[in-house]
Amino acid sequence: MTKIDFIYGMELPHRAVAVYVYLADRTNKSGECWPAIPTIAKDIKLSEATIRRALRDLKKAGLLETEQRYRTNGGKSSLLFKLKLP
Repeated sequence: MTKIDFIYGMELPHRAVAVYVYLADRTNKSGECWPAIPTIAKDIKLSEATIRRALRDLKKAGLLETEQRYRTNGGKSSLLFKLKLP
C-alpha cells in the first residue's frame, strides 16, 4: 500500500486519477513539482484539454493547488503544482 492509494477510492474521473498519480511520481519532499501541461499530456497520452479538465477536477476535490510561476523577464513559466492529501 502506498501513500496515494486513497485516490483509487475517491469519486474522481479516470483522467484526474491518472494526472494525480503522474504528479505524485514527480513531486519533491514538499509535495511540489512543475511539469508543463504539454509534457504531462505527452507522457500520459491524453490531450492538453483533458489534462486541464483533470487539474480542475483535482482542485475541486481539494487535492491540488497551483501557482503561476514567472521568468525573470516577467514571462510566464510552468505552473507550480502542490499536491494535497485528503
